[in-house]
Parts: sequence; structure tokens; C-alpha cells
Amino acid sequence: MNGTKYANAVGAVRAMENTLLGKSDIDQLVNARSKAEVDSIIASKRGSGANSDGLAEVWAMLREYAPDCKELEILLYRNDFHNLKAVLKAIISNRDPQHYYISPSNVELPVLVDAINTKEYDNLPEYMRDTAAKAYELVTRTLDGQLSDSLIDADALKAMQKSAVRYGSDFMKRYANLLTVCADIKTAYRCSILNKSAQFMETAVCGSDELEKDALIKAALGGAESLFSFLEASHYSNAGALLKESTAQYEKWCDDVLIELAETARMQAFGAEPLEAYFIAKEAEIKNLRILSVCKEFGADKETITERMRKLYV
Repeated sequence: MNGTKYANAVGAVRAMENTLLGKSDIDQLVNARSKAEVDSIIASKRGSGANSDGLAEVWAMLREYAPDCKELEILLYRNDFHNLKAVLKAIISNRDPQHYYISPSNVELPVLVDAINTKEYDNLPEYMRDTAAKAYELVTRTLDGQLSDSLIDADALKAMQKSAVRYGSDFMKRYANLLTVCADIKTAYRCSILNKSAQFMETAVCGSDELEKDALIKAALGGAESLFSFLEASHYSNAGALLKESTAQYEKWCDDVLIELAETARMQAFGAEPLEAYFIAKEAEIKNLRILSVCKEFGADKETITERMRKLYV
């Protein structure tokens, strides 16, 4: 993605960055005494429509400027695979998958439902066909929803890495790898404390160039302390130390390093990277607002709320 292909889109993103919440905005939100005051602060920053998260609108704008950008689509793979899990669970439990569907996504819900019901997986994008077939067979044969979910989650990360190599910039390759590392460490930790088998971990852990799958599984099989020792000797010793303290601190670290990565793409003049970085920033902002809302709902003090806020893009 080079040259001036997305110059107009980059210009539009630059303007939209002005509506992202900054440190002073977050400080005001932390100090707000009511939901009405929170809404007022956000509205003063964004203008009309402040009460909607705007992610679908952002995606629509990006696709309008870059309708054929395969690299951009990678950002929604996790949503696509989440929706696959939702459809499988809905079919098994005879429920409406619409209640569990999240957007934006690359695959519309009716397409996904029809593919699963008819087993016509070729109607799905190439990156999720095999996963849909494997997951359906697994969940209907074993009725093990957790194992099926783990398979789908790991395959989502594999698909991101594969497509990033095929279509993506160095930024997207790095993003897919870093996202995988964050997920794999968390998965390995959960498996270690739940005494999951090597077979389960083989399904649940994705693996990446930066954190080798077999070594991570071997460490997790030895228990949490074995996993922490492994991480301490890796490039992710700081992540391991935070995870040892609390999963909340570790998850904050994951969110922050992804935003730091997005910042490296922000100031590029051309290419799809600034578009991707803005979308990642918007996702992070929405998460910050949700954390703030939950903290306020449960009466957390200002210091606690501030500690839980993720790194800002602007």
C-alpha cells in the first residue's frame, strides 16, 4: 500500500482525529459527577451523535475511501470469527444469533447462518471456511463449546497473520503478531491454572514468530510459575511480571502496546496504515469509555478509574 492511493482517506482521518478524546477530556470524564455530565463532555468534543460509539460509521467511511483494501479487512477478522462462534451456539441452543452478533464485520449474519445450516462453506471468505467446517464438526460431535471456541479464537489469529503476510504492510504484520502474543500469553496462563491438557492447549494456542507455540505450551504445562519463568526469559518479561500481579494489569498492558504500535503508523502520509491506526484508536477509545462507565456505576474512586484508563492515541 504505497503511493498516493489513499491520500484522500488519510486527509479525512486526520480531520476525524480531532474528535478523539484527549487527556484533558478523560480527566473531565473521570471527574464528572453524573452520566448527563459525561454525555455533555463527550458531546462538546464530538458534536451531535455523541451517544453512539461511532465504530460502524468510522468503518463505513474507511471503506468508502478504500473499498478494495484487503489489508483493512483484517481488522475485522476477530469480529467475523466471534460471529461464527455466536452462530454455532445459537444453532445448538435454538436461539436467535442476532442477539450475539457484533458489527462491523466483513461477513453479514445471513451469509454466515446460511453457510453453517447448509454446510456450504465455500460461501464464506477463504480465511474462515476451514474453521467453520472444523468448529461445526467439533461442537456437534463433542458438545464441547469451550474447545470449539478455543479453536475459533486461535484460527482467527492464524488468519490475521496469514492475511497480513499476503496483503499487509509491515505495520499490519506487526499488529497481527503482537495481538497473537497478547492472546497466547493469556490463553497459556488460563490453561496453566486450570490444568488443561497438552491436547487442549495445542488447539487453543495460536503461536507466532515472536513467541513459539511449542515452547509456550511446554511452559504452561508446568504450571503458572513455570510459565512466568519462561516469560521472564523472553522479550515479554514485563508482560509476564504484570500478569503475575493481576490479569487486569496485563490486559491494560496489551491494550497500551497495541496503541503504541498504532502511533507508529499515524503520521505516515500515504498508504492504508493511518486508516488502520485510526480504527484501532477508535476501538481503544470505546473500551476506555466502557471501563469508565463500569467504574462509575460501581462507585470506584477517581484514582482507581485513572489507573484503569488505557493509553490515549492523541
